[in-house]
Amino acid sequence: MTFFARRCESKTATVIVLAALLVLTGNACSNKNSPAPRDYGEIGGPSGTELAIVQVLQKDNGAEPQTLDPHRATGVPEGNILRDLYEPLVMEEPDGTLIPGAASGWTSSDEGLRYEFALRPDGRWSNGDPVTAHDFVFSMRRALDPATLSGYASILYPIKNAEEINHGEQPVENLGVRALDDYTLEILLRGPTPYFIGLLNHSMAYAVHPPSVLEHGDRFARAGNLVGNGAYVLKDWVVQSHIELTRNVRFRDNGDTTIDTVFYHALENSDAVFKRYRADEIDLTQGIPSKQFKWIRTNMADEYVQSAYLGSYYYGLNVTRPPFKGQPGLRRALSMAIDREIITEKLSGAGELPAYGWIPPVQGYEPQRPEWAEWTREERHAEAKRQYAEAGYSDRKPLVVEILYNTSQDHKRIAIAISSMWKQVLGIQTRLLNQEWKVFLQTRATRFTTEAFRAGWIGDYNDAYTFAELLYSNNEQNDPGWVNADYDRLLTAASMERDLEKRARLMEQAERILLDETPLIPIYFYVSKHLVKPWVGGFVPNIMDHVYTKDLYILKH
Repeated sequence: MTFFARRCESKTATVIVLAALLVLTGNACSNKNSPAPRDYGEIGGPSGTELAIVQVLQKDNGAEPQTLDPHRATGVPEGNILRDLYEPLVMEEPDGTLIPGAASGWTSSDEGLRYEFALRPDGRWSNGDPVTAHDFVFSMRRALDPATLSGYASILYPIKNAEEINHGEQPVENLGVRALDDYTLEILLRGPTPYFIGLLNHSMAYAVHPPSVLEHGDRFARAGNLVGNGAYVLKDWVVQSHIELTRNVRFRDNGDTTIDTVFYHALENSDAVFKRYRADEIDLTQGIPSKQFKWIRTNMADEYVQSAYLGSYYYGLNVTRPPFKGQPGLRRALSMAIDREIITEKLSGAGELPAYGWIPPVQGYEPQRPEWAEWTREERHAEAKRQYAEAGYSDRKPLVVEILYNTSQDHKRIAIAISSMWKQVLGIQTRLLNQEWKVFLQTRATRFTTEAFRAGWIGDYNDAYTFAELLYSNNEQNDPGWVNADYDRLLTAASMERDLEKRARLMEQAERILLDETPLIPIYFYVSKHLVKPWVGGFVPNIMDHVYTKDLYILKH
């Protein structure tokens, strides 16, 4: 591929190459054609607090959701919608603080091995049925039943017998979850789990409406069939366009809900999202186009909201087949050849942190980094070349590798940049392949054809283990297919360790093994980036980037 571009200021050859990439993909050192900033006029009436008569929220939601079955959903687009449709045992404040949800409270005993939850007697499904402890027993058994084909079952493995049930070794009736009465739920754990309450906010722990599942089977999560216990109900789903939710008038906290209707728009092109936002067709975006970042920060500072986000952007390497099977040195060479500072400063440029380790900064854990992360660029490249050659590749016999990414201009730009770095440092030849979200996830999971693939992992709860367990050999989302007995042993020990300091040390040791083997290449740690119209009230950023429509309202404008 040939690049024609003017040069932006740079000090290294790598930056010169990247400058060409930026022009090719629509970015440059300035944005002459950027839209002018706007004056929205008076918001919220004379007092600034008056509500709009019409309470409708228009949200960008990224890719088309795979499913609205909470026990089969795996992506962020699904999670955003499911948080409006269902209320779990444990909820969150807008700032991310865990609070009672469908349960009014809970107690623990037996040294953290037994939890008892008191369900709210006023909890109701959207059809008027009471929400009971029996519903949660049915749902957690369903979530772990191998026949459900959940891609997230492992998140419930701390529950007694959950892993064995999910592997088909025990019947679902043996799950350590039971209803003591209609409104009291007991959950037994296989070992002390410090993060257990946090994981109950995940969709795998949601209750689904048993009669609807039994009547409609796999179609229970479709418009007209879906019965939820959250603040909203599913009214309409137009594929590749939008999902419409309306208020659930039977929701136990409906009196404190303001927005009547929310539209989730399936928009994968960030430039198109930005245009629709500027045209007032979108009130809240899922992200921003990277190439507009500087202009947005300068001209739309009051509408731009950025905060820390518990997530890692990375490249996975399929270690179950050539060229990466049995080649840790080759995998390390590819990682060392990537200049993360250039990607975060010149491509994303929105405060993302260059990632040399896998687990982002979380409380009570010391993030690990490979030794070479402290080396100079020249030292890294020299060692990358040595390990590349040791793996059997050279200028005369270059590695040819395919990079798979889901359709997005920003993912494309990063793929082109990494491809250029691999070419410049090692002489690698790459092919770029993009796929729509649903197909992309299926391709990654099967591992039949993937080699290198773009990926992101967002923490399911605020603990290092939510990242560490992704590479556990039996994890259904371990798309690289990496298996390491020592890693598994350390994670198993960490999951049972009551001493938090010892637990952290076990996970740190496991992360060092992971970084040495390099089944994945960390690129950067995320920040959340949203554009929020000045008439959208109640928006509070949090490290999980969980936004509940019930906490928002629309001001008069």
